[in-house]
Amino acid sequence: MTEPQIFGTHEPKTLDQLRDVASRAERAALMADGHLGYVMPIGGVTAYRNQVSVVGVGFDIACGNAAIRTDLTRAQLVPHLSALADTIQDAVSFGMGRKNRAEDAPSDDPLFEDPAWDAVPGKHERERLRAKARDQLGTVGSGNHYVDVFADEADRVWVGVHFGSRGFGFGVAHGFLALGQNRAWGERVPERETLLDIAKPVGEAYWQLMNLAGRYAYAGREWVARKVVALLGGRELELVHNHHNFAWQEQHGGERFYVVRKGATPAFPGQKGFVGGSMGDDAVIIQGVASDDPAVRELQARALYSTVHGAGRVMSRTAAAGKRTRRGQVIKPGAVSREMMLEWVERKNVILRGGGTDESPHVYRRLPDVLAAQGPTVEVLHVLRPLIVVMAGAEEFDPYKD
Repeated sequence: MTEPQIFGTHEPKTLDQLRDVASRAERAALMADGHLGYVMPIGGVTAYRNQVSVVGVGFDIACGNAAIRTDLTRAQLVPHLSALADTIQDAVSFGMGRKNRAEDAPSDDPLFEDPAWDAVPGKHERERLRAKARDQLGTVGSGNHYVDVFADEADRVWVGVHFGSRGFGFGVAHGFLALGQNRAWGERVPERETLLDIAKPVGEAYWQLMNLAGRYAYAGREWVARKVVALLGGRELELVHNHHNFAWQEQHGGERFYVVRKGATPAFPGQKGFVGGSMGDDAVIIQGVASDDPAVRELQARALYSTVHGAGRVMSRTAAAGKRTRRGQVIKPGAVSREMMLEWVERKNVILRGGGTDESPHVYRRLPDVLAAQGPTVEVLHVLRPLIVVMAGAEEFDPYKD
C-alpha cells in the first residue's frame, strides 16, 4: 500500500477513517471536501485489485450530479423566477419514498428488463425491488438532493440536479451488506467494512447490480434535468454528468484496479464534472487538467484522477438542525436557525423552495477553498450562480440520501 494522498485539512476522526480503509486497499486518497462517513470518509477514494467495498460505494449507489447548459439567458428568466420555482416544485417529486407522479415518468425504461435483476436473490425480493425502482425513477429525494437553475459567467442558463439510485440502490447496498456478513438478504446487519471478491458469485452479483443502479441513476437525473429544461422553455446544448458514489474498473500505472469513490468526482485529463456548492453558493463546471508538468501528473495519479464532489460539510445535520420529538418539541436547539438560512439565500438573490437548516450554507465549506486545496489537478470552466434552488421540505426524512 502506498501512503494516501490527502488534499486539504481534516478532523482527526476523518483521517482515522481514511487510514483504516487504506490499510485494506492498494491505494487511497482523500479529497479536500472530505468529512466523516460510514466506515469510509466522504471524499475518500480507494483502489483494490480484485475487490469492491459495499460501504465504500455506500447506500446511495451512484449518487451524482448532472448539469445541462441551455439556450436560454438569465434575462429571459428573471421576470419569472418565482413562478418557475413553483412549477419545478409541483412537477418534480421530492421527499422520502415518493413515487414519480408525472404522466411522462420513465417507468418503461429498458433497464427494468436487464438480466442483472436476476442477481437479486428470490423472486419476491426481486419483484418488490423492481416495482419500487419503477415507481421512484425520476424522483429527487430529500437531504442534500436538489434541482437548481443557474446562470454562468456569460449569463447562460444551466439546470443542475443531484441525487442517486433512490430506494433501489439503498436495497442493493443493504442486501449485499447482509450477504457479505453471511446473513440473509434483507436482514439488518452492522454497517461495517464488507469487501466482496469480484471473482466470486456474490461479488459478481453485486457488481452487476451496482452497475444497473448506475444506469438507473443516470436515467433518473437526465429525465429530471431535461424535464426542468422543458419547463423553462429551453433546449439542451450540453450535458455534463458524473457519479460520485460508485466503483469503476480502471487502469492506474499500467495495473487494473477496482476504484471506489465515495463522494469524489472522477477527473481524468479532459473529463468534465459538475460540482455543487450549497443552496446559497456558486457551483462550477470543472475539468481534469491535461498537463505536461510531471509534478501535476504525479499529483493527479496519486489522487487516482479524482476531485471534490461538493463543498464538504463542517457541521452534522443534528448540530445544524437540533433534535426534536416526533410531535415537534425541541429537545436540543440547532446551531442554524431558519432565519439565518433565509437571510443567506436572500442576500444571494436565490429563490428557494423547500430546504432544511441542516442544508443551510452555514454547514458547508466554501467551494473555492476546497477547489484551491485540490491544487492544479482540475480547472474551472464555468462558475454557476444559483437563481432557483428546489429541495424537499424541512421536515422530510429520507433514508436514501447520501
